[in-house]
Order: sequence, then structure tokens, then C-alpha cells
Amino acid sequence: MLICTIGDLTLDVVVRLAGPVAAGGDVDAEIRVGPGGQGANVAAWAATLGVGARFVGRTGADEAGALAREKLAALGVEIAGPVSGRNGTICSLVSPSGERSMASDRGTARELAAQDLEPPWLACDHLHVSGYALMAEPVRHAALRAVEIARMHGARISVDLSSWSAIRDSGKEAFREAVRAIAPDVVFANEDEERLVGRSLVDAVGILKRGARGCSFDGDEREAVQVDAVDSTGAGDALAAGWIVGGPDLALEAAARCVRQLGAMPIPSAG
Repeated sequence: MLICTIGDLTLDVVVRLAGPVAAGGDVDAEIRVGPGGQGANVAAWAATLGVGARFVGRTGADEAGALAREKLAALGVEIAGPVSGRNGTICSLVSPSGERSMASDRGTARELAAQDLEPPWLACDHLHVSGYALMAEPVRHAALRAVEIARMHGARISVDLSSWSAIRDSGKEAFREAVRAIAPDVVFANEDEERLVGRSLVDAVGILKRGARGCSFDGDEREAVQVDAVDSTGAGDALAAGWIVGGPDLALEAAARCVRQLGAMPIPSAG
């Protein structure tokens, strides 16, 4: 099985706070720097779960881009796409309870164009489209073209709606039209994203992520695996990869593995 993803590969700075932020002062924190980005996260978890994985996207020609590509490749992911400009960087602030907020700089990822794509990159069994790739041009058009190519190879298509606030800020109707045009087989969303975009937008398998309250797999209600959560960053991406590879049980196991660590991508020594 080969899973392709299209979206962004960022350099993530994850800051786990020991307590409340002290305005104008200091607070102890554990800080980790490593690769991230929704498209790359799903590819990394898929590779770790034992299938072939390829990430497609535009990454930076700077040191941040070089480090992110090196770390993603070390997890067994093939990387395809042009290298230019400044790589995206995301800062995730994680509260002591494990909840996270993000400040996002997408960098050059949004500049991926349809003409950048090479058809062999999209020859796969499953193409997973990050919702962040549907929020701006020219990457939106590139994602639509990637779906066309992947379908020619018989691939199934999934979309993760990504972030309700980013959808709102980028333009809800344009985002909705892009999802309709893709006509995905599977849609991943959390409750806020589903309310904003609409459950009946497309006829697809619907996977509703509820964090610590579990997940609905197209109406099959499942509880989350109970673990001591360290950081929720990337848990939804791990769940998506697990479902694509092996269904609900593996999805929930992958999400649980993700929240036990700091950062969005699998740590090779974990488990």
C-alpha cells in the first residue's frame, strides 16, 4: 500500500508550558523543534505504521526546510516537490493539560502550483489532502489537479478539514467549493469544523474526531484509548493515518501513541 499526502511540511516549535504564561515574565517550559505540518504528519504516521508513504508539497530552500526534509525522510517518507523560498514554521503552545494553540506561518507551501506536479508522484493507493492546501491559491488548484491524477491511478481520496478558524479566515465558501470539487471518499473533521463546513457537503464516509471523547467512524461511536496525555498536537493526523492503513482500531491506537509524546510526528524510540 502506498499513501500519498499533499499539504505542507513545516518546522514545528512545540512549547509545553509548566504553568500559566506570565505577562512580561518567565514560565518554565519543555521545548521541542522538529518537522510537522498536516500533510507531512499523516505521511510520517503512515510510514511508521508499516506502509509506503510519499509527501507532495513545496518546501523551503532555507535551513528550516532542509532540517524538516531530513527529519521526515528519516521516518521513511519519500518527499516530492519543488524547493524554493522560505519554509513554513509553526509554534504550538501546549498547556499543562495537553491542549494546544498554534501560531502558523505557512511560508512557501502555499506557492505549490499545478504545473509543479509530476504525475508519477500521485501514483498511489490513497491520496490524503490537507485542508490547509485548499485555503489559498495557487496550492488549491494544485491540490485539485493532484486529485485528478490520483484518481486516474484508482486511488481513494480523503480530505481533512483541518482548522475551523483557518477555514473562516481564508473564506468558507471557496473552501466548501474546493471540497465539493474533490468529491472525496472520506472526510475527517472535528466538531467545530463539521459545524462550519456542513455535514452534508459531500457524500462521503464521515470521520468525526472528538479528541479525548473518542471518534465517530461514519456512525460507529468509539471511545478514545485512555492514556496520560502530554500533547494533543498531531493526534488527529495520527488518527487519519491509522484509519487509512488499518481502520478504527489502528486509528485510535495511533492517536493514543501520539498524545503520549511531545510533538506531532512519531518518535522512533516510542513503543
